[in-house]
Amino acid sequence: MQFESPKGHEETMERLVNRRMFVRRLLLPLFLLISSGHFIASSHAFVWGKNDPEGRVKNAKKYLTEYDFIVVGAGSAGAVIASRLSEIGDWTVLLLEAGGDETIWSDVPGAAKYQQLTEMDWQYQTEPQPGQCLGLKEHRCNWPRGKVLGGSSVLNYMLYVRGNRRDYDSWAAMGNYGWSYNEVLPYFIKSEDNRNPYFAQSPYHGVGGLLTIQEAPYRTPLASAFLEAGIELGYENRDCNGEYQTGFMIPQGTIRRGSRCSTAKAFLRPVRHRPNLHVAMQAHVHRILIDAHLRRAEGVVFQRKGKIYEIIARKEVILAAGAIGSPHLLLLSGIGDARHLQQVGVPVVHHLPGVGRNLQDHISGRGMVYLINETISLVEPRFFNLPSLIKYKQSLDGPWTALSGTEGLAWVNTKYADPNDDFPDMQLQFIAGSPISDGGKTLRHNDGIRDDIWDDYYEPISLEDSWQPIPIVLRPRSKGYLLLQSDDPYDKPLIYANYFQDEYDLKVMIEGMKIGLALSQTAAFQRFGSRFYDKPFPGCEHLPLFTDDYWGCFLRHYSTTLYHQAGTCKMGNSSDPMAVVDPELRVYGIAGLRVVDASIMPNVVSGNTNAPVIMIAEKAADLIKRSWLGYAG
Repeated sequence: MQFESPKGHEETMERLVNRRMFVRRLLLPLFLLISSGHFIASSHAFVWGKNDPEGRVKNAKKYLTEYDFIVVGAGSAGAVIASRLSEIGDWTVLLLEAGGDETIWSDVPGAAKYQQLTEMDWQYQTEPQPGQCLGLKEHRCNWPRGKVLGGSSVLNYMLYVRGNRRDYDSWAAMGNYGWSYNEVLPYFIKSEDNRNPYFAQSPYHGVGGLLTIQEAPYRTPLASAFLEAGIELGYENRDCNGEYQTGFMIPQGTIRRGSRCSTAKAFLRPVRHRPNLHVAMQAHVHRILIDAHLRRAEGVVFQRKGKIYEIIARKEVILAAGAIGSPHLLLLSGIGDARHLQQVGVPVVHHLPGVGRNLQDHISGRGMVYLINETISLVEPRFFNLPSLIKYKQSLDGPWTALSGTEGLAWVNTKYADPNDDFPDMQLQFIAGSPISDGGKTLRHNDGIRDDIWDDYYEPISLEDSWQPIPIVLRPRSKGYLLLQSDDPYDKPLIYANYFQDEYDLKVMIEGMKIGLALSQTAAFQRFGSRFYDKPFPGCEHLPLFTDDYWGCFLRHYSTTLYHQAGTCKMGNSSDPMAVVDPELRVYGIAGLRVVDASIMPNVVSGNTNAPVIMIAEKAADLIKRSWLGYAG
């Protein structure tokens, strides 16, 4: 295996930092100037003052010595649960977030990719393993996770997807009472304010909730081609978050008036004046305080601005730090596999071997490029410019409102799925562009594409019009794990993704590649002259094109995360030796401690995970209220 030299890596990182600084120093100030109204007056401007429901959350300067609840992580789950628990006026809630606040720039849907590899991103990476990430630098896949108020709902591509009803019914069948589809559907609906009038009339959707859901205002002609191509292949155009999942759709996203609607904007900003809710940003939690004799969580230890704090939780500590952060904190606190904890010098508080195990992720094939003859795709110089920016601020329309290029979603069946069952095994995320659409300025670095592969394979077609159907294995059989690097809370965990460890995942992904090829051959796409860029991929030149062996090689070189890590604090009944939390999300063996985020999923859902995580937090809030009040509150 070949790796870049440290010097080469440092030079690459220097170029990356310089590029980010260009965005910050030139384009971001220009955007702020326009946003301030000094450059143009937006027809959508309205002065609310301190009663603005989207006004910024105040960063707490002082703390109480004790709170009823301490929530760790203000992301897709933490923001929701802090908002809901603070509805009870007699309860005090402290919400701790390691990062800072959102920016005006992160509000722009079309700028999502620019949030990665910044201070708002934890910037995790997987450990090098055979047969995965081979075309990426140091054979590591980048795993961005949100380190900001709103968490990964500030970094993601805003797609609102719930998964398949059978995902949740299978959770219940494992002994997780209360988690069947019919039981969780009301919690999806509770959050939702769906702005599509047709969907709003459906029993599967809601209006009036805190989270705004709608289609992006802007789409290229390729979006319609995608739907038409689906019909040619025998699939219906439908609401895939409704009664049935199998089919093609124009995606809905967590957007509001042309801007990102993060969980911080939706759930925290409207309640920021509650006196019983304190939000502390730049607060890095080191560990959970646990009474070893009583086996009960007592509070947390965190650092902020160089000072260490110990705060007591009278009722519960709630971990909502995500599928990487929550197991990391449990391990740092002495809860996990005893042998591993002893190896890194962490005193064992409770042997719970499932912590950090069962790691699942939706791996996605990101490298395919389909070229077209017409100038209609999202080639960056066409919209990353002053006229487009002015249009965005004037009308909240145009390419800047796009869900960062995602213009279509489909759930389809490979030959391994039952075509008569509404349980597809493949998701296609249709992009009105590809890795070449920004000329190598950002996407190649976000994914970590090796320079030699970029120069050889992608640079010759850089900035040409293109599209991409990203295939995603919905129910991966390969499962990874994470470990502590040390007992230092600032050392990132070691992440072993185990992508394609089970060959079945690779076989399903290969079939997804073939479905992408079939899309390109439909009349809908042929009218644009669609054609697969068939230059042999570096490292796979020895294999015949279009064979399964070639596709497998291609995928092992350039597949990476779809940012859907889950399962590392598995929910299960007491008979499951790898379960970390019970069906009420209480950590086994430690009282006063729950986990509320994607890590509790026994199996990752068949789709994007942000909406399910919000649902989990909505349901958890009711579970907690019933525990302490006897009713949902």
